[in-house]
Amino acid sequence: MLSSSTVISVARHDSRPNVSVSDRIMLHLWEQDFQADHYIVTSDVTRSGIAESCALHPPNVSRAMRQLTSQGYISQHSRTVRGDNRRHKTWQLTDEGRELARERISELRSVLVLIRSKEGNVLEVRADEAANKLRAGLSLLQILMHAQHESVLNFGDIRFGALVRKDDNKPPLGSISIFTGAHSTYHTRPPKTRTVHGRKIEIGTMDDWFNSGKPLLVLSGIAGSGKTTLTSHWFEEMMHSKSNLKTMYYPCQPWDSPLGIATSLLHRIGITGDSEDPYNILATLPYKPAARLEIDSFRRRLTAHLLDEKSLIDSNKGGKQPDEILVILDDVHNIGTNGDHLFGALLQTAETTKLRLLMISRTNLAFYDRRYVHTLDKVSEMALSGLSPEEIEDWIEKIDVPANAPASEIHRVTGGHPLAVELLEMYGQTLHEDWLRFLDEEILNVLPEAHREILSILATSERPVPWERLAVAAGVDGIPPEQLIERGLMLEFEDGMWLHEALRSRLLRDVGKPFDERLEKLNSTGN
Repeated sequence: MLSSSTVISVARHDSRPNVSVSDRIMLHLWEQDFQADHYIVTSDVTRSGIAESCALHPPNVSRAMRQLTSQGYISQHSRTVRGDNRRHKTWQLTDEGRELARERISELRSVLVLIRSKEGNVLEVRADEAANKLRAGLSLLQILMHAQHESVLNFGDIRFGALVRKDDNKPPLGSISIFTGAHSTYHTRPPKTRTVHGRKIEIGTMDDWFNSGKPLLVLSGIAGSGKTTLTSHWFEEMMHSKSNLKTMYYPCQPWDSPLGIATSLLHRIGITGDSEDPYNILATLPYKPAARLEIDSFRRRLTAHLLDEKSLIDSNKGGKQPDEILVILDDVHNIGTNGDHLFGALLQTAETTKLRLLMISRTNLAFYDRRYVHTLDKVSEMALSGLSPEEIEDWIEKIDVPANAPASEIHRVTGGHPLAVELLEMYGQTLHEDWLRFLDEEILNVLPEAHREILSILATSERPVPWERLAVAAGVDGIPPEQLIERGLMLEFEDGMWLHEALRSRLLRDVGKPFDERLEKLNSTGN
């Protein structure tokens, strides 16, 4: 039998609780019931205070109050609010309301929410257990509201107050485990990955970027192409060669938000409380559920902090000021366009400070315009393609592979995809079923049917196809689908559209009638 806290490997997209408006208000007024019948009260029992605590628009609060009052669950009063000479409308529970509140609380306690533990595991727990496991002084309503708006509550979120520590043990320097006080999991060393094969040119490109002083490098490529492996190898080498480099590696998860990145960065540079926050950056964070990060204030104050040598030295525990602060954000495609404002702010900060950014993504990023790449020279881009035939040959010379699997053939059917060669090393088969399953599950099956059909038709051609011709064959209108272009699945060449060789090889396995019908559609459009 499973315990009430069950570890789950992947957060479900439908895991957020949905707490009704009336339940939010009843819970909030229950928490404020100590003010019942007081002559002077706090703003927590006014319309604005209820709206803020319950993550509601004030007009919605007014409508809900009218309904709850008519039902006899709450009563309205005109009272003085502390700090304000004016009298305001305020509300409190009636006896019937208190009875209802107790019933609703009893049910809401058992609602399941997601938290990320100190060890970095995502756990599904009862709402009334979450605060204790997070070591945070959060009410039931706060737990439910943060879970509804942010999906996952993280151990040590600096918005939740100081942690209750049982000991003074600190994680060892360079530990890969979660850092106490971080909003989300971040590391100061690269993750353990596969061995890098080849990639000398790419490593040289990354070195050139870092030495150039440009604020941002964007590394893109399809799933499994080796982006994280390459970056981890390069990251490790950088740490050995630059002892005074301050580092942060943040793996973006599907449930992450820009807030997680922002608060982790603040923690990494030493901002964990008012005494260590001379520019008051923490005040820009949303402490209330559904509130927004004040991006512009965050950017300005973060920039001021990073330009303040004394702050940097203090955050580095009294040591020498770091030469650079390298922040690596992996899998940023999981954040989506929700992260554009924060990423743009970080890029602006990096332009004038010692902050350096490396972002890894399966898709092209759109929070900066092309001038940053071509004219302003602020951003470097590197699209990670497959291994070259020569790199594959060097690799297979070190392993036992079938004699009928030369490097040129492996490159032709896999596009040089590192995972395919790894499976060859493991199973001795160029196209093992695990490789085909990977292509289907990670790339093809997540595409809309119309997009997969475009790629399938394109795969029947022996050379690039102009988009106008391909669009007619596929029965679609408009420009090439952004999703295919951004993810590097369909490539734009001067003479037409093409696709990743690994995908072409997979799609060409749909032989027989499907292949013939698609080829006929393409040929019928003319040359």
